[in-house]
Amino acid sequence: MKFSIVITTYNRLHWLKRAIDSALNQTIPCEVVVADDCSSDETEQYIKSLGNSVVYHRNQVNKGHSATVNAGVQQASGDWIKFLDDDDYLAPNCIAEMTRAIALCPGAVICSCIAAQVDSHETEISRTPKIGPGLAFYIPQADIHYGMLLELIPFGTPVQVACSRDAFWQTHGWDSQLDANCDDIDSWIRIAEFGDAVFLNQCLAYRTIWAGAYNHKFSFSRRLDTNILIKEKIYALVDAKHRSHLPTLQNIKNYLKLHWILAALKQRNFQSFLLMLDKTIFSPKAWQILLTSILLRHFHFCHFYLRKIILIKS
Repeated sequence: MKFSIVITTYNRLHWLKRAIDSALNQTIPCEVVVADDCSSDETEQYIKSLGNSVVYHRNQVNKGHSATVNAGVQQASGDWIKFLDDDDYLAPNCIAEMTRAIALCPGAVICSCIAAQVDSHETEISRTPKIGPGLAFYIPQADIHYGMLLELIPFGTPVQVACSRDAFWQTHGWDSQLDANCDDIDSWIRIAEFGDAVFLNQCLAYRTIWAGAYNHKFSFSRRLDTNILIKEKIYALVDAKHRSHLPTLQNIKNYLKLHWILAALKQRNFQSFLLMLDKTIFSPKAWQILLTSILLRHFHFCHFYLRKIILIKS
């Protein structure tokens, strides 16, 4: 099994150097690909100074995040692709641990792990939660979309995720219409149609929280609209065995609206809060889905709802 780490970048050389170092310093050898969305800073000169240690692709014009991911994967030769944005970085044993777990699950097409959220000084702010038993476990394909719908198995952002290169191209890559606004989650949904998932309850990735991050470009209302679109896609793919106990799509939409109303309030974005505020906050079903999701994740009860098999015990 060969891994390619695909790093996407655009005018962030300061961050990019750290991302590249984390990829080159993995404990097992892997290919490192940098896909540059036509940066106007010194990115090209720096990458070329690294010689053959990095595969470099540069868009001739700015094409956006999704198209740049696709271009990077096109250049990669690995069986598995590890995604990495330029402002994030990996633990040295990330690829080794993923390789170990994936080898125990031949049907896997997607793999994720815990990530630490760090500030611009690399001080840890928080971590994504453990979401199942053991250090590594797998979820059969028939359970994945149900788990994604109720957020029992969030794959997370690109820094957390790797996938089979073949499965990636079976889905025709990332959708530029969602550029940097759930384009990653949309991809995970489609990749999960082709096989099982592997999760590692190990912190192997670091996501930088700062004002220049891609997701900060979008308003709460736009994120809500995209979230609804994503949930509609997942809903249509939930396996028949879960249909009898599935919330209605309208209740899912109400839950999403409640989530983003509360998110705006938590971040003291009162303009967005007032803009989105409506009778959804009085919906018992929306509150039930929200609270159930929180409880299941917090107390690790999701194994009662999804059939998970431990690959590597604690």
